[in-house]
Amino acid sequence: DLSGLAEGAPLADKSLFDGAKAYKDSKLCNMLTMRELENRYNDSGIIFSSLYPGCIAETGLFRNHTNVFRFLFPLLQKNLTKGYVSEEEAGERLATIAESEDTAESGQYWAWRGGGDDLVENYNTKDRGTPIKNQPSTDVQDDAKAKKLFEISMDLCNISEFGAPAPVAAAKSKVSTA
Repeated sequence: DLSGLAEGAPLADKSLFDGAKAYKDSKLCNMLTMRELENRYNDSGIIFSSLYPGCIAETGLFRNHTNVFRFLFPLLQKNLTKGYVSEEEAGERLATIAESEDTAESGQYWAWRGGGDDLVENYNTKDRGTPIKNQPSTDVQDDAKAKKLFEISMDLCNISEFGAPAPVAAAKSKVSTA
C-alpha cells in the first residue's frame, strides 16, 4: 500500500512512524524504483541494480533504539550470528556492484553470503566477497506497484515528463541502490 506516500504520511501505508518500518519502506521504494527504471529504460545501456550489503550494525540506523540495544546488537552480530558487516565492507560491496563486470546484469537484486540474515550461511561461508543474485520479495516483483511509486514520485517532485536517457556508448553505465 503506497497511499501514504501520495498524501505525505510518514510511512508508505499511512501507519504511525516506526523506525524499522521506515527502513523497510525505504528499501522497498528503492527496489521498486530500480525495477521501474529497468522496465522503462532496459534498452538504454544503463544497468539498474539494487543490493543488500548486509547488516551494518554500527550506523545511525539504530539511533532510536535503547542504549543497551545499540551496545549489544553489534556484539551479537560480530560474535554470535556472524552477520556483522562494517561500513567499510558495505562500501566495498557497493563498489563491487558498481564496477564489476560480474554484476553487469540490469534489474538484479544483489546480496552476499555471510553478513546477512541466514545464520547457517554466516557460519559456513568462507567467501564473503562474491555477490550473489538475491530473490526479491513479491512486493518488489510487483510491476504495477513499481509503476505507481514512480508516478507518485513524479507528482511529489512536480515533474510532468521524464524522457528516456540518451543511449550509453561503449561501456555500460551502472545505477545501484543500497
